[in-house]
Amino acid sequence: PQDRIPVQTFVMEHDWNVLCDAMRRELQRGGQVYYLHNRIENIERTALRISKMLDGAVVDVAHGQMNEEQLSTVMERMVTGETQILVCTTIIETGIDIPNVNTLIIEDADRMGLSQLYQLRGRVGRSTRRAFAYLTFRPMKALTEIAQKRLNAIKEFTSFGSGFRIAMRDMEIRGAGSVLGAQQHGHM
Repeated sequence: PQDRIPVQTFVMEHDWNVLCDAMRRELQRGGQVYYLHNRIENIERTALRISKMLDGAVVDVAHGQMNEEQLSTVMERMVTGETQILVCTTIIETGIDIPNVNTLIIEDADRMGLSQLYQLRGRVGRSTRRAFAYLTFRPMKALTEIAQKRLNAIKEFTSFGSGFRIAMRDMEIRGAGSVLGAQQHGHM
């Protein structure tokens, strides 16, 4: 989108107080929020908790195990602005473009790949408003070296067109493999 502003990205321990303040600020300026909770077994409980903490906010849930009609209804409510906070799985990474969603919160961001985090962050800030992404990990969790490198890279590369640099950093972190070496798998 034209006149788009880079997404301000924060990497932090999961803190309900900070995250509720971020969601409250977004709602006060008339925006919407994606709250990514990638565990279907307790996604409803997380949505209920957010609803209670942000009394009066309209919270909906979306995930891949919903039938097509349910998912369509939820997304329609999100597009029209009826839903203020969408608690969802990574289902949103497949190109949903809602310009009014300008805050993204991701739980357990350390468990996701660099390109996936980059793709998810691209779901917010699709207008001229400043957007925010909060990539969180569990409190007191010792992050692996690779997870730290991924989170630092996503925080570092916030400018537009940094997808190539993200891909290069991902290759540095994971390794390029033996592209022309003798140890190839599969058949030509």
